[in-house]
Amino acid sequence: QAQLVESGGGLVQPGGSLRLSCAASGFSTNYYAIAWFRQAPGKAREEVSCLSLSDGYTHYGESVRGRFSMSRAGAKNTVFLQMNSLKPEDTAVYYCAGDTQGVVLCQRPHPLDFTSWGQGTPVTVST
Repeated sequence: QAQLVESGGGLVQPGGSLRLSCAASGFSTNYYAIAWFRQAPGKAREEVSCLSLSDGYTHYGESVRGRFSMSRAGAKNTVFLQMNSLKPEDTAVYYCAGDTQGVVLCQRPHPLDFTSWGQGTPVTVST
């Protein structure tokens, strides 16, 4: 089962903001990187953001760059995804993913690099 838990999704109007949280769940796990992916109906899963926990390096997908930001908060392996200036095209299920093996490159994160996943939290941007 999932070792990460997302929260904070919901319905928001275009131009609005949401903040998603990703927190460790279950047995203690050492994470090297945390990333957000999203998947919209009929579309492939795509990168939203990736955070390297060792040095704080962050990378963002082109479609969200300048609007979304990741940050650490609360605990060592707890992160936020602040989403601003939301567009209808941001509508998707957002998944938090963790690298427990230290293999991920946040410069180009791939879903298969991540071993732990949350169940997803839906975000709908609509009037």
